[in-house]
Amino acid sequence: MAEAVLRGARRAMETETVMKRAGEATLEDLLGCHGLVIGTPENFGTMAGMVKDFFDRTYYPAEGKTVGLPYALFVSAGNDGTGAVMQVDRIATGYGWKRVAEPLIARKEVTDADLAACEELGEAMASGVALGIF
Repeated sequence: MAEAVLRGARRAMETETVMKRAGEATLEDLLGCHGLVIGTPENFGTMAGMVKDFFDRTYYPAEGKTVGLPYALFVSAGNDGTGAVMQVDRIATGYGWKRVAEPLIARKEVTDADLAACEELGEAMASGVALGIF
């Protein structure tokens, strides 16, 4: 799913797009970005531990510095994905971020339709950032 988002984002030629695993992403990455697409599996009804770790490492140092940052979310879920979505949305609200697309949730297995939706999400996010829509 992440690679599909990246493919879509790279179709928007006006932007530089970077993909990082949550454990590799830094405060500097967060402060330097103009938009963020977060991807996570749903583990036991919640986001992945490394995504939570990213939030834990960056929340207080970034406090007040990323207000209004556009973000989107995709979830690969063995269940319904709503637990992961609710948790990420709650944390994003604390940062003051603005969700700019409905979360994409692939339930049980990732289909070709899910991957196509991820590509569309990536392209829409990158284009929206480049055009100043978000």
